[in-house]
Amino acid sequence: MNTLSTLKTALILLLTLGFLAGCAQPNPHPMDMTAAVQSAKTPTDHLALANHYQQAAQDAQAQVEEHKKLLAEYQAKSYLYGKQAATWQAHCQALIYHYQQIVDANRQMADMHRKMAEAAH
Repeated sequence: MNTLSTLKTALILLLTLGFLAGCAQPNPHPMDMTAAVQSAKTPTDHLALANHYQQAAQDAQAQVEEHKKLLAEYQAKSYLYGKQAATWQAHCQALIYHYQQIVDANRQMADMHRKMAEAAH
């Protein structure tokens, strides 16, 4: 195997691993959110939920930014990815949209719980 072939194989392997990692489904709420929301009674409870949702929004926003960088890479150097360039660009765009929906939903939930905490005072 020559150096160029080895380099191409390594690049394909690295990109495939990155692609597969990007396919992982996010778990924006590792705790039982139904129970946490139903048991929230005090301003402190609602502020804790607001903080949880805000953190989930920040985590999803980091994914949005990461996939925007990947999309820019796939667009700027599409010649490296051959026929797959368009597929990878579409994949990144879909993930950006998906994670942005998570960001928006979590920010809304954080805002609602902050308002509930204020109303409970």
